Amino acid sequence: MKIRKKEQKRLIITYQITMALLAIVSILLIVMDLSRAITITAYPYSLVDNLIWGIFTLDYLIRLGRAKNKKDFFVHNIFDLLSIIPVNLAFSIFRINRLGRLFVVIRLLRLTRLVGLIGRLRYFLKFNGLIYYLYISISVLAITSIMFSIAENRSIWASLWLAITTSTTVGYGDIAPHTVLGKISAVFDMLVGIGLVGVITGNITALFSRRSPRNEHSLKKLHHENQAILKQNADLIKQNQAILNELKTLKDQLQNKQDDN
Repeated sequence: MKIRKKEQKRLIITYQITMALLAIVSILLIVMDLSRAITITAYPYSLVDNLIWGIFTLDYLIRLGRAKNKKDFFVHNIFDLLSIIPVNLAFSIFRINRLGRLFVVIRLLRLTRLVGLIGRLRYFLKFNGLIYYLYISISVLAITSIMFSIAENRSIWASLWLAITTSTTVGYGDIAPHTVLGKISAVFDMLVGIGLVGVITGNITALFSRRSPRNEHSLKKLHHENQAILKQNADLIKQNQAILNELKTLKDQLQNKQDDN
């Protein structure tokens, strides 16, 4: 039984590491393509990218099939679903190049695969519903990037750069909106950024001031152990008292016999 558990644990760790490595390779390919160092649709990069996409898609479908609650699985694994959208095929058919570039960037969400290897980060993301605010923030940034790209006639990559620098309140000033629609998109980015920074800061503060589940479990375990020890001590005290009473009774009996003699 112990051997089976060890083998199972080893297989889970191997699976997680393999998927994380595939995610890193995929992200490197996407980043290199966006920086124009390579063309991801050209051989052999397309072969590697499509192979990784196939593995991620198969993995998602298997996990979806095995999930007891499909709706809950869909909600908590939305990043995985977005990362397996067949960008190159779909957008080359419909010839929507700008949206295609945006969804190539969205495939960087495969980075969330690495979160599975870091339990603390997963707990941090789920704490106080931060993960859902991240969903909303990413959706808003994607929409505002498209708005800015259309209004200002800029590339999706440049529009994403503006959205990120604006939402993080950095504002380098290398790109600025000039049209009404572009300025409206920038306002939405500002509002999302202020909210996101506030939520993350609040979560970090709350986590530092709150006991972790592991520490909480350890404290409860120590409390139960102390209660058991106190109970044992109480039982020992009762036993000692009973022994003392018996000794006193024996002493009285001996005293009475001596008095009779």
